[in-house]
Amino acid sequence: MPRLITIGETMMMLTPEHAEPLATAAKLSLHPGGAESNVASHAAHLGVSSAWVSVLGDDVLGHRIRTSIELHGVDVQWATNDPDATTGVYFKDPGHGVLYYRRDSAASRMSPSTVASVPLEQAEIVHLSGITPALSLSCADLVEAVFERVATNTALLSFDVNYRPSLWQAGAAAPALLALANRADIVFVGLDEAQSLWGCVTPEDVRAILPDTGRLIVKDGDVGATEFNAGTQVFEPAIPTEVIEAVGAGDAFAAGYLSAALRGNPTAVRLRAGHERARLVLLSTSDFTADPSPTQSSLT
Repeated sequence: MPRLITIGETMMMLTPEHAEPLATAAKLSLHPGGAESNVASHAAHLGVSSAWVSVLGDDVLGHRIRTSIELHGVDVQWATNDPDATTGVYFKDPGHGVLYYRRDSAASRMSPSTVASVPLEQAEIVHLSGITPALSLSCADLVEAVFERVATNTALLSFDVNYRPSLWQAGAAAPALLALANRADIVFVGLDEAQSLWGCVTPEDVRAILPDTGRLIVKDGDVGATEFNAGTQVFEPAIPTEVIEAVGAGDAFAAGYLSAALRGNPTAVRLRAGHERARLVLLSTSDFTADPSPTQSSLT
């Protein structure tokens, strides 16, 4: 059984081979791109048995994504292909954000039935993000079903707020994401998105509105990350990095942190492991970059 199960949409990502804008890029590379599959892939490379659950189109892009993620060592037995829908696509435009083409994607059809046969109860951590409930009403139902199932067993529910303004307005997202985050065991949130959603200015402000979360990790870009846990507060500074592209770094941070947590590492080591993993992505135009060395010192 996988120790970590992640659930969510993955699309085909097209990104310039070099760190240049789409307007002038001559060559593009294709890679899978999705918050939850990114977490599973990074965790698998860190030696954590991981599975990813989703729905893809029954098309060449969907099959390529499934194969690519499996090659990272991720269990994809619960990733299915819908013959009546297509796989979403998005473009990275370095320095200018991301362009999404995901309307009516196969993943937007996910529902509670998507996880009906997935043994969530046997995992140690189940990981979701705030992207999924914004995709469709059936996806929101899926998230609710996962929260309810995990709450009745010993698995921990990990939730990355991952607010995407392109999917829903802050007025709708703020209360929905706050309610979900307050029910999770582990929550990741960027201070910038907490400010956009809830008007938070400091990590302490975030803790004040998320008092029920067991472990709350507030990320503050190149400043560092703070974990609140059982009355304690620990800050770990970020690793100075010349950023090529920031998209995907949050997923890498979550994977590094969760992998360290599954190894029983203390708070400072968990946060440092997150920073180390995120740094690999910040130095690349891809959402996923394998560890250049065979081990991560923070995880030993």
